Amino acid sequence: MKIHGINGLSLLDYPGRMACTIFTGHCNFRCPFCHNGTLVLNPDSQPLKPEEELFDLLKNREGRLEGIAITGGEPTLNKDLPEFCRKIKENFNLSIKLDTNGSLPEVVKALVSEKLVDYIAMDIKAAPANYAAAVGLPSFDMGVIFDSTDFIMESGSKGLIDYEFRTTVVGGIHTENDFIKIGKWLKGAKAYFLQGYRTSEDQLNPVGLSTVPVETMEHYKEILLPNIPNTQLRGVV
Repeated sequence: MKIHGINGLSLLDYPGRMACTIFTGHCNFRCPFCHNGTLVLNPDSQPLKPEEELFDLLKNREGRLEGIAITGGEPTLNKDLPEFCRKIKENFNLSIKLDTNGSLPEVVKALVSEKLVDYIAMDIKAAPANYAAAVGLPSFDMGVIFDSTDFIMESGSKGLIDYEFRTTVVGGIHTENDFIKIGKWLKGAKAYFLQGYRTSEDQLNPVGLSTVPVETMEHYKEILLPNIPNTQLRGVV
């Protein structure tokens, strides 16, 4: 497993759990608001952390850590992900949270069927008609995204996983119409978070993008609540 970063202790990355977070490289999206641009465009330029370093950390913090969050980049692009999750399950009493863009539903399905992940946080980039622009691609087939959201919601309803959907709200990309459409699309979802956008030094392409005022975020939340009652704001000041 190619690990490009380790945050040994986080109270934010895994809801309700004290967790360790690891960062993988590569992504098949080019979201202009991505704040991990180097991991997306040039991950091989970043140092690698050996698995043994992570495992030593997990052993030293046994009894204090409750979970591990796997983020990126896009973790499902890593062919070693299932085996890595299996090692965590076999050697440590930890829950596993996966952050994903949902573009590889077959990987998500395999991880859930093998009980290798406990919590999935899937990014919803925009309403379907606006998806290509939000992911920075000239065109995009929404079929894989619909497949992932349907599967995640169904698995959650069966108690197989816990999950959330989330959108980083960006001025210059999102409008009120996005959230009208998303509410209808994800009606009945267990949890949906609207995250505040902020620029970063490693951002992919911030040109023309801006932070959305809190009042507007609250308005988007109100649009979503009738269809997704557990809609919350996150990272909004």
